[in-house]
Amino acid sequence: MDLTTLRERLALVPPDAIAALATSDDAQDLSRGPAVAAAVLVPILHGARPGILLTKRSATLKSHAGQVAFPGGRIEGTDASIEAAALREAEEEVGLPPRHVEVVGRLPDYLTGTGFRISPVLALLPDGLALTPSEAEVEAIFTLPLSVLLDPDAPERRRALFRGRMREFWVWPHPEHYIWGATAAILVHLAHRLRARDGLDARAVAVAAQ
Repeated sequence: MDLTTLRERLALVPPDAIAALATSDDAQDLSRGPAVAAAVLVPILHGARPGILLTKRSATLKSHAGQVAFPGGRIEGTDASIEAAALREAEEEVGLPPRHVEVVGRLPDYLTGTGFRISPVLALLPDGLALTPSEAEVEAIFTLPLSVLLDPDAPERRRALFRGRMREFWVWPHPEHYIWGATAAILVHLAHRLRARDGLDARAVAVAAQ
């Protein structure tokens, strides 16, 4: 990536959407007022083309418009649990039937500068499902290959000034989409968890996943 491209991409970063672990010092002063509870489904595809399912949000949405995100949204009073909220949102946004989803756990909550406390729900689902994006909410559905996720050199650490102090955030490489903010931070946490399994060498795992 040349310097011109790097500057252009950094200029597109809205400084009010930087995310941090809700329990970390980086979360201080990140959001004003009580955070809105939200749940996202982190779908890990297994099969011939393993990867992480992601969406690009519609440019017409009120929050995080046009950004890369996991399927998800606010937790409603009618949701029986955080997992139920994530599954409901995934079905609404990308037409993912809950019967195809195997929920396997969660990652720690993340706080965003736009006032959301995001609970990531980890799930397994087979590659090749026919998904349909919601015209009102989702512009595109795509995947980040598992080999990229498991490459420790793939994500970049960048910085931006927000409310008087510098904050750092992650960016993942993709040929078409800019993956950053809460979504990128969740992916980094997921990558660390997957690479740490059984003490396997990260680069060896990445090669094996191709």
